[in-house]
Amino acid sequence: MANSKKQAWFFYTTGLPSDIEIEVDDITFHLHKFPLMSKSRKLQQLITEQEQRLEQSKVYPHIKLENFPGGSEIFEMVIKISYGFKVDISVSTAVPLRCAAEYLEMTEEYSPENLISKTERFLSQFVFTNIQESIKALKACESVSSLAESLGVTEQCIDSIVSKASLTDPSSFYGWPMNNGGIFAVDRKKQSKDSKTELWFEDLTELSFPIFRRVILAMKSRDLSPEIVERSLLTYAKKHIPGISRSSSSSSSSSSSSSTIASENQQRELLETIISDLPLTTTTTRSLFGLLRSAIILNASENCRKFLEKKIGSNLEKATLDDLLIPSYSYLNETLYDVDLVERLLRRFLENAAVSSSSLTVVGKLIDGVLGEIASDGNLKPEKFYNLAVLLPVQARVYDDGLYRAVDIYFKVSDWI
Repeated sequence: MANSKKQAWFFYTTGLPSDIEIEVDDITFHLHKFPLMSKSRKLQQLITEQEQRLEQSKVYPHIKLENFPGGSEIFEMVIKISYGFKVDISVSTAVPLRCAAEYLEMTEEYSPENLISKTERFLSQFVFTNIQESIKALKACESVSSLAESLGVTEQCIDSIVSKASLTDPSSFYGWPMNNGGIFAVDRKKQSKDSKTELWFEDLTELSFPIFRRVILAMKSRDLSPEIVERSLLTYAKKHIPGISRSSSSSSSSSSSSSTIASENQQRELLETIISDLPLTTTTTRSLFGLLRSAIILNASENCRKFLEKKIGSNLEKATLDDLLIPSYSYLNETLYDVDLVERLLRRFLENAAVSSSSLTVVGKLIDGVLGEIASDGNLKPEKFYNLAVLLPVQARVYDDGLYRAVDIYFKVSDWI
């Protein structure tokens, strides 16, 4: 061959030899002028111009379509539609076909029942009426982003998603995501019939982050419930930031492998943005612990970590002992667990003047449980143990058994005494 380009030839026969070549993505299609010119104003103009230039030669017109929306696969679908073949339009192809139709100027004015009107009708009837289909269409917009944006298709998809999401009943995922499999686990067998329809949260994780964030900002601007916004954000974080969930290693590895976030810097940027978008009110304290662990590991900004500590501290009574036993990820800490973090969270909790006596008692038991766990750490200095123990108000302990047990363990293992 005269050049190194890899070519393939597609012949559409109508009993007549082909009389035009159209190249898309280095693939040359041998076609016929009439069906294409009858549907596409752009091709009609390009073919006419070439024929005028090649009037004295016997060479077929050869047209190269640069940056064709959807590439050669979508162009082949356009060809079949132009030739009158039956083509099944799907959610994943409707958006690039709509953009391709715009590119080729396949308008209703130029030819009745043309591709622009067909794709718009499909989007209206089968895509924008369903939230999951709208998410799939929004994902398809990413491959033809500039044209989909200018045509308003991207915004239509987002509008559809937000309007359908607003109909979701947050009580249908009551208790999410605090089931046995980890902070984001869902017990599928126990889900109600209504909650099974909420799988669109998972579908959102397939979107690129810039597009996903536009959906979140649209949700917030239209005052969707904080629970819906929060669940969307946390589900996305779990999918794209490895290590947030304390689920089994197998599920963690599958989550990591599916992540599109490659570098630590990208993960940190994603995490900080997600945290900044969290609603001011939240009930999923365990989820926040997952974000906090990741924020520490990824060395997120101090403001980011303080924000999480404040939110967790204000609802510390909803935490568990396992939540508070966060490993020391810094080489500066010699202890097994991050005792300073527990102390900061407790101080945040005690800053709340309206804390109830029942909440105070719950937190008292939690802190004594932490003291019992960290007491066996031979590297724990007496002042750290003491500061955490005495930080609790007297009324937080109904009984002192937990504290005495922790002190007894500490005396037995500590080299400082």
